[in-house]
Amino acid sequence: MLAQLIDDLKLDEGWRASVYQDSEGYWTVGYGFMVDARRGGELPREVGEYWLKHAVEARWKALVARLPWVEDQPVEVQLALGNLAYQLGVEGLCGFKRMLAALEAGDRETAAKEALDSKWAKQTPARAQRVSASILGG
Repeated sequence: MLAQLIDDLKLDEGWRASVYQDSEGYWTVGYGFMVDARRGGELPREVGEYWLKHAVEARWKALVARLPWVEDQPVEVQLALGNLAYQLGVEGLCGFKRMLAALEAGDRETAAKEALDSKWAKQTPARAQRVSASILGG
């Protein structure tokens, strides 16, 4: 019965991959999941955890496909690059050309300085400090 109910709801609700306003103006996503706080909507934590895991795995796979040498880096550097890829996307991360070149050459100090010399560091300074410290090995 539940499988049929799910099929019926998919048909009735339809799939929307982006947030949209429903017929009453409330923010909704997916198969009619109302997430508008004005109406008590919210994203369930379990969904957020799954979504995060899915996004991290997809970004990491894309990052390694684009820059295979990343897997040879120390774990702190991998964590930093994974963080950047999550926040900015792989294309955004690839815009840090001097930082990536320094990392590929094994120069973590220059890479950390290059990370901090960016628009990203000005926009998210606390995160940039943590990510740069990770690049340095801290």
